[in-house]
Amino acid sequence: MQNNPLRIGIKEESILSAIGDPPPSLIFLYPISRTQQQKHIYAHSVQQSESTKIRTEGRQNVIIVISRSKDRFTLDELRYLTDQLMKIQVVNDVNKDFVIEALRSIAELITYGDQHDANFFEFFMEKQVMGEFVRILKINRNVIVSIQLLQTMSIMIQNLKSDHSIYYLFSNENINSLITYSFDFRNEELLSYYISFLRAISGKVNKNTISLLVKTENEDVVAFPLYVEAIRFAFHEEGMIRTAVRALTLNIYHVGDVVVNKYISSIPHADYFLNLVNFFKEHCISLNGMVSPTTESEGSESTSSIFSAVDEIEDNLYYLNDVVSAGIPDVGTLITDSMLKMLIFPLLLPSLRVEVSDEKAFGSVTSLYLLCSILRILKIKDMANTIAAALICSMEAILPNSEAKVNGFKANHDESDESHVDDEKESGNLDCSSMIVSLPSLSTSSSNHHNCWGSASVLRDALISYITNGDDMQVVGSLSVLATFLQTKELDESMLDALGILPQRKQHKKLLLKALVGEDSGEEQLFATENCTLKDGGDGELNIYLQRLKDQYEVSCSYQEVGESPRVHRYLVLDALISLFCRTNISADTLWAGGWLLRQLLPYSETEFNTRHLQSLKESFKKCCSQLVEEESGTWPDLLIQVLCDEWRKCKRAIEASSPRKEPKSILFPTKKSSSSDIIPAESSFAAGETMYERVKVFVLLHQLQVFSAGKSLPDQPPILPPADLPENSRAKSAGLNVIGPKLSTELNLVDAVSCRIAFERGKEREFSFLAISMGTSGWIILAEEFPQKPQYGTVRVVAPLAGCKPRIDERHSRWLHLRIRPSTLPLTETAKNAANLKLKSKSLVDGRWTLAFRDEASCKSAFTMILEEIDLQCNEVERRLTPLIPEEEEEM
Repeated sequence: MQNNPLRIGIKEESILSAIGDPPPSLIFLYPISRTQQQKHIYAHSVQQSESTKIRTEGRQNVIIVISRSKDRFTLDELRYLTDQLMKIQVVNDVNKDFVIEALRSIAELITYGDQHDANFFEFFMEKQVMGEFVRILKINRNVIVSIQLLQTMSIMIQNLKSDHSIYYLFSNENINSLITYSFDFRNEELLSYYISFLRAISGKVNKNTISLLVKTENEDVVAFPLYVEAIRFAFHEEGMIRTAVRALTLNIYHVGDVVVNKYISSIPHADYFLNLVNFFKEHCISLNGMVSPTTESEGSESTSSIFSAVDEIEDNLYYLNDVVSAGIPDVGTLITDSMLKMLIFPLLLPSLRVEVSDEKAFGSVTSLYLLCSILRILKIKDMANTIAAALICSMEAILPNSEAKVNGFKANHDESDESHVDDEKESGNLDCSSMIVSLPSLSTSSSNHHNCWGSASVLRDALISYITNGDDMQVVGSLSVLATFLQTKELDESMLDALGILPQRKQHKKLLLKALVGEDSGEEQLFATENCTLKDGGDGELNIYLQRLKDQYEVSCSYQEVGESPRVHRYLVLDALISLFCRTNISADTLWAGGWLLRQLLPYSETEFNTRHLQSLKESFKKCCSQLVEEESGTWPDLLIQVLCDEWRKCKRAIEASSPRKEPKSILFPTKKSSSSDIIPAESSFAAGETMYERVKVFVLLHQLQVFSAGKSLPDQPPILPPADLPENSRAKSAGLNVIGPKLSTELNLVDAVSCRIAFERGKEREFSFLAISMGTSGWIILAEEFPQKPQYGTVRVVAPLAGCKPRIDERHSRWLHLRIRPSTLPLTETAKNAANLKLKSKSLVDGRWTLAFRDEASCKSAFTMILEEIDLQCNEVERRLTPLIPEEEEEM
């Protein structure tokens, strides 16, 4: 009795080495049990093929069957296997192994014949072997045989190159019989092979073969088993199965068959697309549950879960975009309507402006991320423009009838009103009776200052209020939404204008075009002052989409006459950005994102900043200058200039780049400023280093904005003075240091050194010569070992940074000097994703503590004074070099 073969692997190479024959073309390994009689197996194998050679290895407990291709791959072999299959009346435990081997061998023979001998497939068609496969399946009750049959078909379909062969396989309804057979899918392995079988078929589908897989009546498709059976598993819990089904559907969609597309987009098959949107919605709800509780405490496990959820959400969006890009009529509209009605209108947009007292309500951060992802990945013009139009609708237009907390604060409503969410709305369908929109004039909305939480009347102003008053994640989210709108090519410019983010160069181009074609309004605006008014209330496609909100989504919108210049819209955003740059509780990375948006809106900025803007920027810049001066004499002055130069280049690249530096998913994670505060002690040098980095990044941004607001171009390097020459009487010169600085085992002149003792290990006290030396912006504490034969000369044994050492003479022992020894470099993390690694590194980030014992009190004071003098020299050099960056108070930028 023959067993199911195993693939040859590396472990079997030692078995094959004992054979000694020339390498065969095909090798199969058959597992045997200890109770089997090898003689019986040998005889049975030889009966099948005289060219088979068998070797057994008792230790490995396998039989190696070596088959020569010139003898085995023959038409006689195919004829023999086919005849034997036809004789089988029922598949049972006695003959199942032969059936499995026969099915496998037939697949190999047909694949070989397709490439070498057409007679193989001619015989396959003549004997109607496909029909035999279907018959074998019907008389079989063993899952292993079903798996082999599916694998056989998959191998044949994938490897056949001849169109003639593929046409035959897909004809005569045999393939559809296999597709629609009632397999027991409770067996996961069987389901996996079945999905692979369906995917293999879809890989051969084109405009010529797709008609063989469908049933038609009166030129309309009435059945498409491949598609219908596949989408049954579209939402299977196993990700690999979902991926295979999606690949299959895309293969079908991109064929472009008009009749098939009509079938796919008709009822009930169109429900698949509704289910896709609902499946996506459920993932969004799941993500919201992960993000909301983790905004306060972020752990590595929750962070990993969020990243996995984000990957799944983005995969769903990319698939939806691929479906839409296939160009099937009505499918794009169906997906757009479903996304708007099931997710965006009832869940995402309301959460931008309210927080309903319901555990199912979305958090603002999650909604901002999802809006960015939808707009960035799902390239649907109608969806992008409809969302933009909804953002200039009043809050009452989008929100269900419930008490709202505006950005987390209660709006000015009657206290007797109760917060509630109708249960009927949980299904994702909109209650259109509550969707009444009344768009006020922009003169009314703009008169309310946008940094008042309860004053914004449209969702666009809610985004602006996040910039001026939200926390770090809300600011990042709002900036990302505006940046995504700005980069959405499908969005009409009139929408950008209404949102206040139409770049100045585009607006000038639009008005110039209007003037050239003879539109009075365009000419008036082009040459008018900034206080002029518009005569027309809408522009471009804005009115079209406002009307579409009413007609398609039963959202009643009225857009009253605009009483102010379109510059008002942009000034709302501009004012918010200027206000953002003046905030001190926002991370530098977030401020850089605001700098990028400002540069996109105002590439020619000298005419756009008013006096109030310039004064606000100047005052904020002065505060940053004061902070930078503090860092000159802080813990990390030796790295200050290097960090400043590095961040200058990064900031210039970031704000001049064509796209934001971070992906929308960064919205979901706290910045490193907040994520590391609970890991690193506030008094440590690492915390001081993080503060220094933050201050430098904010200083660099505001300095570049000062240059930008003055209409000047940004230099590639900050204006920093070159290093000064060392004075001849410096300790570095006296010690004989070169420009590289002290290295271990370097020989030094110890003329200024002070003798001391220190124990780096318990009970092992050593004597050293102590030196504090500065060289330009660098400085070191040196412990040297004096040469016995060469007085006042020694070799460097220990080197530590001078800056941040915080020297202190012990209050009880005046001969003891305490020093804090910080790291020589400063490792930093970019995102909250590295919070777990930061925890692991926290032990290595603990500052060292030295206690030096001197011979007498005078020696201790001498060392203490030496440290202070060298620190002053080091800090003075840093201050001198940074002088051009920090102007005097009376100096104008």
